[in-house]
Amino acid sequence: MKTVGIIGVGLMGHGIAKNIVGKGWDLHFLDQEGNQPTSDLIELGAKPSRHAAEMAAMCDVLVLCVTGTPQVEDVLVGAGAALNALQPGTIIVDCSTAIPSSTRRLAEKVREKGCEFIDAAMTRTPKEAEEGRLNLLVGGATETIDQLRPLLESFAENIFIAGGVGCGHQLKLVHNIVSLGTVTLIAEVAACAIKDGMDVTAMVDCLRKGGAGGAALERVAPYILEGNSEMLRFTIQNAYKDAGYYSQMAKELGSAHIMAQAVQDTLGGLVERGEGNAFMPEQVKLLQQD
Repeated sequence: MKTVGIIGVGLMGHGIAKNIVGKGWDLHFLDQEGNQPTSDLIELGAKPSRHAAEMAAMCDVLVLCVTGTPQVEDVLVGAGAALNALQPGTIIVDCSTAIPSSTRRLAEKVREKGCEFIDAAMTRTPKEAEEGRLNLLVGGATETIDQLRPLLESFAENIFIAGGVGCGHQLKLVHNIVSLGTVTLIAEVAACAIKDGMDVTAMVDCLRKGGAGGAALERVAPYILEGNSEMLRFTIQNAYKDAGYYSQMAKELGSAHIMAQAVQDTLGGLVERGEGNAFMPEQVKLLQQD
């Protein structure tokens, strides 16, 4: 596993790339629009590539860190044509958030090429990505995961093995609908409290010391108290996409998703208003305008 390629050097992918190249792997990255600045990666020895297929052909491991299912499919079997370029034995590591049914279909195509596929969805934020402290939610064959563990540990603090291929993406959707749904609920009630003139310091203190305390509150509280959204640099557009993926997964399984649909509707309303690029804590302000 000497040569690694990465497609998607955005807010999360940049940290992944920096840790991979900084910890000794030969790294190539796709030079494309949407990347964060990559001069620091190049200084560490990473090499830019112009075409996904060209890069895929030279890599032992290809890491995908793109927006979602349409982008993963485009890289592998669409315009990127990376699947056809894979050499036998190559391992695909999909760190994107994706619909599990699509993940499993793509994994089968990858196996037909004599290659392997694991899904390694991420939680935490760009800050932890830069620090090499992501959580990875992994699905795939045990032997493949074991083979990749040193690479995964270069940018992850915790690795949760969820099951076979697709289970990592399934766990990510479960995680995100709970965490982002909780953020949305906190933002909605904070907007209501602010409109009614409540002392928000008292409100946050009360929530912290009661049943609402936890990671979601701590990521929204700085915005409620100080207007600081840096604790959750995750856009409303991305959250809306993830909520939609969860709802689609639940529909495919015939599972209830009434609460998830409410979260999706709230986020979708903000996207329709043109607020999709705002960070999730900013819902506190945006929901006061309803």
